[in-house]
Amino acid sequence: MAQTICKVMGVAFLLAGVLGFVMPHLLGFHLTTVHNVIHLATAAVALYLGFAGTYGAARTFCIAFGAVYLALGVLGFVTPGLVATVIGHPPVTSAELMPDNLFHIVVGGAFLFAGLTSPRAVTAHRTA
Repeated sequence: MAQTICKVMGVAFLLAGVLGFVMPHLLGFHLTTVHNVIHLATAAVALYLGFAGTYGAARTFCIAFGAVYLALGVLGFVTPGLVATVIGHPPVTSAELMPDNLFHIVVGGAFLFAGLTSPRAVTAHRTA
């Protein structure tokens, strides 16, 4: 499951990163240059782990990345100015960052769920 979520979300992050340069207010998000570059870097790592990385590396990435994104979403509600600074946006209120915060929580939760519900190791099945 970890490698599958890396593939699917890697493509989504790639699209968001590219489209963010053309449409900075795509779906109500605050997509700045820094934000788009972060999305593209995330896409590169997720796609690599999903398609060419090891199962364990994909699982570890899902857990770590999921925890970071979940924390970022929660911080967006608690300290929106800090999150706005991280994504390279002028200071905003929690209400203005609502789409970003909800997105970060959902994506973080999805990655964390995929990582935590994936078995620690995959065993190869032998065929006779």
